[in-house]
Amino acid sequence: MSRIGKNPVTIPSGVTVEVIGNVVTVKGKLGELSQEIDSIEVKVEDGKVVLTRPTEAKDHRAKHGLYRALINNMVKGVTEGFTKELELVGVGYRASNQGQKLDLALGFSHNIVLDIAPEVKVETVSDKGKNPIVKLTSFDKQLVGQVAAKIRGFRKPEPYKGKGVKFVGEQLRRKAGKSA
Repeated sequence: MSRIGKNPVTIPSGVTVEVIGNVVTVKGKLGELSQEIDSIEVKVEDGKVVLTRPTEAKDHRAKHGLYRALINNMVKGVTEGFTKELELVGVGYRASNQGQKLDLALGFSHNIVLDIAPEVKVETVSDKGKNPIVKLTSFDKQLVGQVAAKIRGFRKPEPYKGKGVKFVGEQLRRKAGKSA
């Protein structure tokens, strides 16, 4: 039995979980998310979501924990939300936003202007003497991670000086430079 899959997901107050066919819909104060579930039985009973698998087949065992984790992330997302913070390390690296447009200066000959999905709230923090920080907040964990990965992909941190776009708190593997 999957250790993650057998744990029920508790539904906090203010959140509704509906199972219609093979689609699970979670509604809360921050938004609404839905996920299609394949070959796993989902039941909502007395304030908890319980997932059971029909057989011990490898495919069913793999999806049991996966769908439980996805439903848990949906419930957590519509109640608390998710936040990712990116730090721009490098001389002249800047970030600013006008609404949902993020403007990044990352050392290229041109600025990168990125339209961000309306479900994701973007905020930039530029304090003097500190690296600029881009904060992404949303109720959809998958979407926040995808947008953050796209921004990080524009200029990944390099291993010698650590310049580039990195997650706040991320530990980079550093290399020694040329030996004299």
